[in-house]
Amino acid sequence: MADLNEQLNQHIDEALAMEQNVLRMLDGLIETTHVQEIKSDLRHHKVETEEHVSRLQRRLDDRGASPSMVREAGGVMGALMKSVADMVRPEKIGRNARDAYATEHLEIASYQLLERVAERAGDTETAEVARQNRRDEEAMAKKLEGYWDSIAERSLEEEGVKA
Repeated sequence: MADLNEQLNQHIDEALAMEQNVLRMLDGLIETTHVQEIKSDLRHHKVETEEHVSRLQRRLDDRGASPSMVREAGGVMGALMKSVADMVRPEKIGRNARDAYATEHLEIASYQLLERVAERAGDTETAEVARQNRRDEEAMAKKLEGYWDSIAERSLEEEGVKA
């Protein structure tokens, strides 16, 4: 049975693998998004995501733990497959927005859990990293919410459907 600190390390590792996967996903979204305002937000969020990766890696390092290569490899494969699918699928803007929005909420949930596990383990630094990263994810989700009307319109136009 794992102890609390091992469990916390696992949650940090999972958040790190998730963010590394998101970095790869963002590359695909940036490549296939043609609305400049959204593309700009995605690029900005990629910089934030790189910071998330660095913060999480530092927490693992400070705790004397290392990332799981198996988990990371699985994330790489999933992101690569998704990137290929993003390039060829129809109605890119709508599906990209949906996927990005869902991903932001998965990240928010992950950081909610990480923060609480860190607090129970007495690791205030990791709890603060979780809060800090979560604020960025919530802000990005909010930006995406502001685009839904435009995304729906463009998505229909992309398919030649008049609304």
